[in-house]
Amino acid sequence: MADTNRIDGRRAFEDAVRDAFAEAAAQGWRELYLCDPDFAHWPLGESAVVDSLTQWMGGNRRLTLIALHYDELPRRHPRWVRWRALWAHAVDCRAATEIAIDDMPALLLAPGALTVQLDDPLRFRGRITRDPADAVLAREMIDAILQHSVEALPVTALGL
Repeated sequence: MADTNRIDGRRAFEDAVRDAFAEAAAQGWRELYLCDPDFAHWPLGESAVVDSLTQWMGGNRRLTLIALHYDELPRRHPRWVRWRALWAHAVDCRAATEIAIDDMPALLLAPGALTVQLDDPLRFRGRITRDPADAVLAREMIDAILQHSVEALPVTALGL
């Protein structure tokens, strides 16, 4: 039987994300995918999350974020934006160009290890699973969105 835990509420979701980053650092997972319309409600800017990501980075690690837009990220998570500038070579931010907000999943995927997914983002209800079948479905969803995405959230702003 698959190892699945329910997420019920914003705090449970935030805890699941924090725990996933801590586990990524401890286990040395090679890649992480984060997908959300705007990441406004993720705990990305918390010092514990940034510390976990810093511990995780190194070697051949890759973090990919996919959003509809990144308007809220610099305002809500400035600590993460500063961290990302240091690790820009290993962090890819993509904007989905052909997907409706209702079709954009809210999930964290560590292929082969863990999936954290909100099935009902408005009520923060979802699941944490280590089931390989859930990971395959999440990866297929991410791959389909990536096909219709462009680079986003540049590290530096160019201007005249």
